[in-house]
Amino acid sequence: MIVLIGGEKGGSGKSCLAQNIAVFLTTECNASVIMVDCDPQRTTSDWIQARNNNPKLASINCVQLYGKIRNDLLSLEQHYDVVIVDCGGQDNLALRATMSVAAYILMPLRPKRRDLKTVCHMDDIVATCKMINPKLRASFVITQCPNLPNQANRILEAKEVCKTYDINVLDAITYCRNVYDDSEESGLSVIEIDPNGKAADEIRTIACELFQVDCAANLEDRLHPALLAQSAGKGQMHNGLTNSGLTNNGLLNNGLLHQTQPTHLNTKQRGQNGTQRPQEKRYAI
Repeated sequence: MIVLIGGEKGGSGKSCLAQNIAVFLTTECNASVIMVDCDPQRTTSDWIQARNNNPKLASINCVQLYGKIRNDLLSLEQHYDVVIVDCGGQDNLALRATMSVAAYILMPLRPKRRDLKTVCHMDDIVATCKMINPKLRASFVITQCPNLPNQANRILEAKEVCKTYDINVLDAITYCRNVYDDSEESGLSVIEIDPNGKAADEIRTIACELFQVDCAANLEDRLHPALLAQSAGKGQMHNGLTNSGLTNNGLLNNGLLHQTQPTHLNTKQRGQNGTQRPQEKRYAI
């Protein structure tokens, strides 16, 4: 599954969202995740480097790609449960190439006029890319919202502007919290700094709403269908039934051959599936 965190406006928290969603998928959904940094500012690459220097944290791989990256993303998708692409705040070739193959695009916007001015252009880009990739699910999310009660109308107005276009708008939002900046500087996520904090709940809510699930466990089931099918197949074998869908090497599901995982894999091992491969080298197209 390829997930794009992108948009035309810089400073709206794209890298922050990408990083925190990556940790959520890795630690709470037991997914193997690789991040693709398409931003010349290297925000996510620097965060990954700081993170992977801490052996106590779940390791996440990262590559830098630019330009025509469609085929590279499709290749990475064969080896990881989720490929999270962090694009810079501009309409460029990498953004459009990713949209041509992504399952989801999440576009963060602050409740500010200069951010909302980009909605019209992003709507045009999404509509164009859907001609090539009709399965793309696009969503706006309002980020860095003010905490003051008298500013609540600004959040509602921002959502109303987004809703005038044919793109989904998440109910979930993020507020301006220092913990987002503090976690990024140390290579952490808000989920790891304060698992029960408000910021961690914001990330979980955004991720679950984006992927249209109720909780992390449901998303884990979706990401590992081969495990569920293998378990179900063993149950049928015990009942004297054969399961023609299972083979020695994998499970044929929706026309694609997915490599089955051993059922004895524990949570930590499954969460680090992607990290057990040799570190991807960073390169530019």
